Amino acid sequence: MSAQADASKIAVFTACQELGVFDEKDFPGPENPLPTPSGQFVPLIGFIGLCLLVAVAESAVTIPSVHGWYLSLTRPPGTPPDWVFGPVWTTLYLMIGAAAWLVWRRTGSMQRGALRLWGWQLLVNAAWSPAFFGLHSPALGLCVLVPLLVLIGLTIRAFWRVERVAAALMVPYALWTCYATFLNAGFLWLNPG
Repeated sequence: MSAQADASKIAVFTACQELGVFDEKDFPGPENPLPTPSGQFVPLIGFIGLCLLVAVAESAVTIPSVHGWYLSLTRPPGTPPDWVFGPVWTTLYLMIGAAAWLVWRRTGSMQRGALRLWGWQLLVNAAWSPAFFGLHSPALGLCVLVPLLVLIGLTIRAFWRVERVAAALMVPYALWTCYATFLNAGFLWLNPG
């Protein structure tokens, strides 16, 4: 590689660092060691597995209502076909688990706080299906979604401070939850009582 190419790489690196795209914590070193290859994937499986466990528990509550109560509701404009939800949520849960794993790989007190927020938002997320589908209550579902959106926002902010890629992985989840909040509010409006 030429000296000119090396100089270009150094200039790009310096510019990115000055813009705050990444900093020293983005590279391995004494303050930020990389986990051993054999030990780094077990936690990844654990984080993703926890998210998928939430998905399975939610589907156990959701499926009976989808074939009964849910069909009787007037749907708000923009409601996607039922088959869309499974693939979208599976993809989001994979991303949510991977994001937590990326933050877990970092060290420091900010990492612990960020993962604590992640756990809280996952717990509140798990409460939505029982509220909306299990209790047949769009009102209660909306009461779960509002704090969920706040927790997702706080989690993204905390993840951004620790690992920006992890924060970016959470953004589609935040957007989908905003969309779900719109739909939930529409169900509540169109189906009073």
